[in-house]
Amino acid sequence: MPFTDLKALYDQPPPAFGKEMLKHFAMDPAYVNLNNGSYGTPPRAVLQAAFDITTEIEANPERFHRFGYQERLKEARANIAGLIGAHQDECFLVNNATTGVGTVLRNFEWEKDDVIITFNTSYSAMANQAQYLSDVPPHPKVVVFQLNFPTTFASIVSSFTSLLASPQAQVGPNNKRVVVIDSIISNPGVLLPWQELVKIAKDAGVWTIVDAAHSIGQELDINLGEVQPDFWTSNCHKWLYAKRSCAVLYIPFRNQHIIKTTVPTSNYYVALDKRNGNPNLLEQFEWLGTIDFAPFLSVNEAFKFRAWLGGEHKINAYCHDIALKAGKRLAEILGTEVMDEEGSQTLNMVNVALPLPTSLKWSNALYKRLNGALIEDHNTYSAWFFHNGKWWTRVSLQVFNEVDEVEVLGKAWLQVSKDLVKDLEDGTFKSE
Repeated sequence: MPFTDLKALYDQPPPAFGKEMLKHFAMDPAYVNLNNGSYGTPPRAVLQAAFDITTEIEANPERFHRFGYQERLKEARANIAGLIGAHQDECFLVNNATTGVGTVLRNFEWEKDDVIITFNTSYSAMANQAQYLSDVPPHPKVVVFQLNFPTTFASIVSSFTSLLASPQAQVGPNNKRVVVIDSIISNPGVLLPWQELVKIAKDAGVWTIVDAAHSIGQELDINLGEVQPDFWTSNCHKWLYAKRSCAVLYIPFRNQHIIKTTVPTSNYYVALDKRNGNPNLLEQFEWLGTIDFAPFLSVNEAFKFRAWLGGEHKINAYCHDIALKAGKRLAEILGTEVMDEEGSQTLNMVNVALPLPTSLKWSNALYKRLNGALIEDHNTYSAWFFHNGKWWTRVSLQVFNEVDEVEVLGKAWLQVSKDLVKDLEDGTFKSE
């Protein structure tokens, strides 16, 4: 039975944003989903398109894999390129942003005394990739840029400039520096002035890799041709509504010689001494072994669905507005504060302090305790993390959310926090 009738769907006017939108998503209507930022959730139209592609694949796998997906993959790359201000042949589809950053980092030819700069707020997989490269020969050095929120864009820019000029970040004349910059941090869910950070890094001769995992579908009017990061990657399954897992890796023409191989290496890899200057990235990224192409091709339906809803500005105006309102209301319920009071660093994710003891340490036991209570006992969830001496929660708002849903989340967090504090005091729970 189909998720939705695609032929009839787009002849109808779209519903109002909010709970009316839930009928267009496959979520349990009793589940209060305030964590779109972690995994995204595709609408029924995209699920139907992906199912139809899967059915097509299985009807004749030989035809599909040899002749059936290439033009639609090109269309998906073109759709994405138009949204982020790039050429379609600078855009390649990979499984996720972690793969995108990893592909770039593994293609640099590292030397001893090279420097990789990460942030203390970098997504753990990105920081871990840099650390791994430092752990193995030739041991490039990792330098960590410290960010503590709440702060201002001006302070971030000033501190970043100072870091690049500091002795710890200097290299010799034959060494390189590479920095991994978030556009929107995962935790806390905060927008960074990444375009300005890219410019500062470029002026200082530092290679830039932008981890934009949360940007596409949430950050408006991206123009990579103008900003000119050296590399940029973003998940299409978080905010753009594509089916998991799908991400774009932007490799501008000027830097395609850096990426000598996909990760893993493709069937279409050509030995470096036989390329005659042709990096053949289109062929390499087109086939990374037998994978499920349905998520990659679902990008095209995601664009149709978003256009039907009214487009990027309408979608994000709604989500941004309720994010600001939801953050304020949740802080009132919890008796705490919003991290970004002015809202200048907030897009569709808002960070609110939790009423948890600041002495509480992260542990697997705490992870299981809080996640189990929120998901199983209260049927809701928002990401939570420790930053700058406090526990916080990151609340993601989508077109199917309304502000009053934070009432459910707030009551859940109050109860979970109260129960945890009680068990900590009487010794029945130990966060070890």
